[in-house]
Amino acid sequence: MNINMLMQQAQRMQKDMEVNIKKAKEQLAQTEVQGEAGGGLVKVTMNGRFVVKRLQIDPELLKDEADIIEDLIAAAINDAVRQAETVSEETMQKANSGMGLPPGMAGLF
Repeated sequence: MNINMLMQQAQRMQKDMEVNIKKAKEQLAQTEVQGEAGGGLVKVTMNGRFVVKRLQIDPELLKDEADIIEDLIAAAINDAVRQAETVSEETMQKANSGMGLPPGMAGLF
């Protein structure tokens, strides 16, 4: 195998990876996760690209102190972020599978 063939193969692999990553990012933009806090009193819907789509606050909670509400909103957002991170990692690993990358390298793309 000569160097030109290796270079062509590497270029094809790079193009395939770029296409896979683009598809994965599009898929993440369509994927939604929901974080909750306070036993469901606060719910945050976020997509896999970490964009908050909706914030729901149970009307009963609005009778409480502002600092309690703020803490529950932050907790619900953090819960949604953790879920979105998990979905994102899984999706990107699938996009990079078969590319012959060493373990741990898939997350770089």
